[in-house]
Amino acid sequence: MVSAVRTTGRSSERLAYPLEAVDYKLAETQAEKEQLYRLRYRAYLREGTIDPNSQQMIQDQYDDLPNSWNFGVYRDGVLMSSLRITVSSPETPACPSLGVFSDLLEPEIAKGRVLIDPTRFVADPDRESRCPELPYITLRLAYMACEYFDADIGLASVRAEHQAFYRRVFLHKSISEPRNYPSLTKPICLMAVDYPAMRERVFARYPYFRSSFFERRKLFERSQPLAESVPVLTLPQFPFAKATIAPRP
Repeated sequence: MVSAVRTTGRSSERLAYPLEAVDYKLAETQAEKEQLYRLRYRAYLREGTIDPNSQQMIQDQYDDLPNSWNFGVYRDGVLMSSLRITVSSPETPACPSLGVFSDLLEPEIAKGRVLIDPTRFVADPDRESRCPELPYITLRLAYMACEYFDADIGLASVRAEHQAFYRRVFLHKSISEPRNYPSLTKPICLMAVDYPAMRERVFARYPYFRSSFFERRKLFERSQPLAESVPVLTLPQFPFAKATIAPRP
C-alpha cells in the first residue's frame, strides 16, 4: 500500500543504523492501535493521499485479521513510524494487496505460496526528516516476517514514485500498472520479489536486515492458530518465471 515515507537519498544506504536504539512494538491494545491509526492519518493527510475525516484515524478491515500484525517503530522511546505485516497463504489468503491485485496473487496462493504483504507504511511527518534511515529500519520488519514465515514472495503495493526505492533496496520487480485503492486518492502499483532467491544479495548490501530467530519469534509468535482458509481461485500465471521460485517441499 502507498508509502507515506520519503524514500529518496542514497546516502542513507551507507549508514549502519544503531538498531539498539530501535524498538519494534506490536500494537495489541485498542489504545496502542489507535495511536498507529492516528499516525497513519497525519502522514497520509500531509501527503495528500486521503481526504480529512472527523475521527482523524485511518483503519480498515485488514487491521484485525488473525494473520495481520501492526507494529510501531520507536527510536529512543519515541514513535517514529508504523508498518502492518499480513501473511497470506492458502490457509489464510486474505491480505490488503489481494483485494486490489487478485488476478495476480490468487494463482500464487492457490499454488501454496506464502506471501508477505507489508502495508500502511507511514512515518511521523514531524520527525522523519531527522532520521533518514527510517524507511530501512521500518521495512526490516518485512524481511524478518519473510524469514520467520518461510515466505516465497515479498510484496510491496506502492505509489509509482516509490518504486525505484523498492527496486534498488529490496530488488523488487514491478508487475502491474497503477490501480486505485479504496480510501486513497492516489493509485498504487504492485511489486514483488522472489525472497529465497534474493535475500542473500540484500543481506550482503544491508547486513542489519538480518535478525535472530529469537527476535523474529518475539515479534510474530502467537499462541492461537491463524484463521481457517477460504476458497481461492485459479487464474493466469504470476509474472515470475516458473524456475524462479522453487516448489515448496
